[in-house]
Amino acid sequence: MKQTLLIYNTLTRQKERFQPLHAPRVGMYVCGPTVYGDPHLGHARPAITFDILFRYLRHLGYQVRYVRNITDVGHLEHDADEGDDKIEKKARLEQLEPMEIAQYYTNRYHQAMDALGVLRPSIEPHASGHIIEQQQLVQQILDHGFAYESNGSIYFDIEAYNKQYHYGILSGRSLENIKDESRTLAGVGEKRNQADFALWKKASPEHIMRWPSPWSDGFPGWHCECTAMGRKYLGDEFDIHGGGMDLVFPHHECEIAQAVASQGKQMVKYWMHNNMITINGQKMGKSLGNFITLEQFFTGQSPLLSQPYSPMTIRFFILSAHYRSTVDFSDEALQASQKGLERLNDGLSNLQRIQPTDHCDADTEQFVRALRQRCYDAMNDDLMTQLVISYLFEACHVVNALVDGKAKICADCLRELSDVMHLFAEELLGLRADSNAGNADREEAFGHVVDMVLSLRAKAKADKDWATSDRIRDELVALGFEVKDTKDGATWKLNK
Repeated sequence: MKQTLLIYNTLTRQKERFQPLHAPRVGMYVCGPTVYGDPHLGHARPAITFDILFRYLRHLGYQVRYVRNITDVGHLEHDADEGDDKIEKKARLEQLEPMEIAQYYTNRYHQAMDALGVLRPSIEPHASGHIIEQQQLVQQILDHGFAYESNGSIYFDIEAYNKQYHYGILSGRSLENIKDESRTLAGVGEKRNQADFALWKKASPEHIMRWPSPWSDGFPGWHCECTAMGRKYLGDEFDIHGGGMDLVFPHHECEIAQAVASQGKQMVKYWMHNNMITINGQKMGKSLGNFITLEQFFTGQSPLLSQPYSPMTIRFFILSAHYRSTVDFSDEALQASQKGLERLNDGLSNLQRIQPTDHCDADTEQFVRALRQRCYDAMNDDLMTQLVISYLFEACHVVNALVDGKAKICADCLRELSDVMHLFAEELLGLRADSNAGNADREEAFGHVVDMVLSLRAKAKADKDWATSDRIRDELVALGFEVKDTKDGATWKLNK
């Protein structure tokens, strides 16, 4: 059955049917990390959110070109940040080249995302590798009369732009409100208006990362890279631009203005934004100093954590809420996610222990026949991953009933149940079993050994050797195994 995907478009503030500009091809650009520190939970949420979208679009048959950038230059969010480039600052402190810093933390980001099961994008362009494209963008905006030069720096002229277009269309702000919110910044004397933003900054003498340009030796403004690289790899118009909600203003608002000012039209059809992760109601982020790195989650080395949490537990925690809702972090919430993930993994594992019968119970068959479309309906409704997880939990309840002999299922329905659970849990939600590839074969062999021991126990029971049967069961329990006797034989699981 063909699926109809609805996604929430921040630009129109409503859910819209997803209709690509050039089906079956889809162009998707997502703002990636600024690489001057270790990735934290705030980085994980957009990466996982748009990984889900990437996976689902491909599953629906689209050919997706997914571009996610690396910001390694030009990331100064305010003109007042001149001379305080975060990568350069760290490079000076550690007596390294700025690109050593950028490369080190890019590698760290990749390692964390791989652990979280985030698929690599199709293209991962670096801002520092696209200076020419950014300069071309700046020149186009100048040529169209929406920018001006001041002391070697180039600023976007918001008032000139607003006379012809609407600056604030994405965030819903008016130019007057933006002016009122603009605080006095260092270097504001170069600008015609406080709210104007830098397209190109003349480098101060101590600024290491600089490039020659027609205007000065300098570096691009923070907003230029995504507009320039999105257009280079996805064209003048493409389908989806994503990122965190904190990027709506000013970053994505400025991106829209740059695209319209340079080419006379919007570049993006659907703007998508994930909400924030908070701690005690406050946004988690480096600038606030309240973040926990992903490595700290994986090792448990944080005063806010009672234990380590696996990458898949973190992924489950993020997917347990809708991507547009705020998620408040707590150690208790992670413990609940860990138990939820164990429950799901147990259900998937127990599928292979079910013995099909000649026919299904009516309730079981009805549930199984409806499960696939229920999960699709949830995904199609703006990626309601939390509903998919709830439906998978219902499936786990059915699996447990089947394992305990309290329900019956035919071979055809069992295949369908197994296929749907594996499809949505593993392929689409990316919730793989928490074991690395190197241990997979060993863990499978471990399971075979336990099954062999239980088969010896079954033989002892058949021979009415109750002492041996009880001893095997008691020793397995002492080792942490939970053994259940059912009419179709014994089942087991390892309590964690």
